[in-house]
Formats: sequence, C-alpha cells, structure tokens
Amino acid sequence: MSRLNFEDYLSAVKTLQEAGKTFVSVTLVNQQGSSPQEVGARALISAQGLEFGTVGGGKVEKRAIEEAQKMIQAQTPHLYADWNLQKDIGMTCGGVVSFFFELHEQNHPFHIYVFGAGHIAQEFVRMLTLLDCRITCVDPRQEWIDRLPKSSKLKTVCTEDMKGLVASIPDKAYVTLMTMGHGTDLPVLIEVMKQRDRFTYVGNVGSDQKARRLRQDLLDAGLPQESLTRFFCPMGENFGTNSPVEIAFSIVAQILKTRDQNNEPA
Repeated sequence: MSRLNFEDYLSAVKTLQEAGKTFVSVTLVNQQGSSPQEVGARALISAQGLEFGTVGGGKVEKRAIEEAQKMIQAQTPHLYADWNLQKDIGMTCGGVVSFFFELHEQNHPFHIYVFGAGHIAQEFVRMLTLLDCRITCVDPRQEWIDRLPKSSKLKTVCTEDMKGLVASIPDKAYVTLMTMGHGTDLPVLIEVMKQRDRFTYVGNVGSDQKARRLRQDLLDAGLPQESLTRFFCPMGENFGTNSPVEIAFSIVAQILKTRDQNNEPA
C-alpha cells in the first residue's frame, strides 16, 4: 500500500472511530498463485458493509465482508483465514490467499442522537452537554441548529433527509425524536424501528394520543406487532409539567435509567 493510500486508510479508520462504529480491518497477508489483489491490500468493514478499500472485489470480497460481519456479531477479536480461491470461493483462478481479520470495537456506547432542534431539544441538548456522552442533533432548519449550545460533545447536521441518516447511527446509540411534528417524526421512526435491535433506546416525544397514532402508522408501514412496545412514547419519566425544560429533564432521567439498567459505562 502506497504512502498516500495508507494515509487514506488511517483517515478512514479515524472517521469510523469518530462515528462510533465497530468495524473489522481485513489485510491480505499472503498469496500463492494468482489472486485479485497484492499482499498488503486492506479493507474496512462494518455491520453495514464495506466502508473503505478492497481486498479483491467480487466473490472473495463478498466472503470477506460476510466473515467480518460474523465477527462483529459474535465479537470475535481476530481471525486468520486461508482460502483456496477455486475450491473455497468458487473463482476460476486457482490461487490461495491468506487474510488477517481484526475487530475494532468502539468504547463509546453512550451516544445520543436527537432528531429535531426545537424548544424541547434546545433544553435537552443543553442538559446532555453536562454529561459524559456524545450528542448528534439533526434538523433541516439551520436557524434552530444555530441556537444550540456550543460544545465539543455536540455534532450538528442540517439536512432535509433526516431518515437517510439512520443507517449511519452507531450501534448501541440512544435515539430520540422531537422534530416539528408527526409528519417529520414518522419517517425517521419507521427507519429506526426497522433497525431497532441495534439501538439501546428509542423514544418519541408526544402524548398518549400521538403514541396510538404512531403505533398504528408503524403497523401500516409493515412493522411487526411486537415492535410497537419497543419504543417510548410519551418519552420521559412520568413527572413534571409540559414545559420544555421539565420534559427535557424527564427524558434525561429516562435515558440515564435505561443506561444504568443496561450496565453501560457513563
């Protein structure tokens, strides 16, 4: 790998670490006969698929991705694999390749995503900056994002495609929805609930009436019945008034309670 490519590789590793993603690095460490890549070829693979680089493309890379994703699921720290490209992979070239797989787990499970930057979110984010956590706030309105407190713990994203960001949310994240209303909450919630097993906590601001509407809409969108009890709505512990600051307090309390029940580090 050239110096420039290695710098690109290190940059990609840093990007995945900063995003809180668990990933596997795959390195081609040996080859005999013909193979689709040279020794030293590298790839970075997350639960969502190939993130950077290549170790050969086609069938061999597909197999590498599958092995890496199994490692992530099983939390296997490392793996050494010898594959005969013809017998094991089904390729026409008859070479043998050796790969080293290494798991890179991220130690930042307490990552909170806030969809919406309105009145409740303003108070909520301000409280979160006092905790040992990482925060990402997403909203299509730049003027509301600009009102958020400045903090090294806070990343902001201004986009109309809020649901498109769900796939990039790291595993074990806490996902909170408090957007402009039902019409903007629902598309994000549907995407989140399709991947519910990845997240520690999911909550949506709203009343009991809104909760009933959301659950019916999830059913109409094809989500299974059992998913309807796997998110909080109304979100927050049952205390306080309906003022934004007290709602924010109740949500923080619920998130901390969930974190402690899951024995996750602060």
